[in-house]
Amino acid sequence: PVFRKNGTVTAGNSSGINDGAAGLLITSRELAESLPAKPIARILGTATAGVHPSYMGLGPVPATRKLLSRLGIGMDEFGVVELNEAFAAQVLACMEEMPEFDPARMNPNGGAVALGHPIGCSGARIAVTLLHEMKRTKTRFGLATMCIGVGQGIATAFELI
Repeated sequence: PVFRKNGTVTAGNSSGINDGAAGLLITSRELAESLPAKPIARILGTATAGVHPSYMGLGPVPATRKLLSRLGIGMDEFGVVELNEAFAAQVLACMEEMPEFDPARMNPNGGAVALGHPIGCSGARIAVTLLHEMKRTKTRFGLATMCIGVGQGIATAFELI
């Protein structure tokens, strides 16, 4: 159980379980070029990693480090970062573990505590939020990262087209 009597993780600093919907079309370049709709971005790469299940919220840290290493770039390349926040404490812990997460570029329109956490839609929701913020601000690179149950994490880098 996350919520303990006299604990610091409360309903007030946790994301609500909300209804939500987001749509993405991920396809090959060839197919994208044949469609009337124009793509917003391309996926540069993705990485997954895990930590001990006791530290379930920290999965984005090793996943992001693995992705950065794979791409040969640093966090400073990303103008916008969407880090899904099941709990406010989880984001703070990730930022403590990885100081390269710049709070000025993270979740600029609010995270899941503010917007809600649509179960089964979180990855699509943060990707759509990220892509539209990248488009709005003309930001070249963006990062979407999230923790997944029992200590897993995923990170995906996008480039605006």
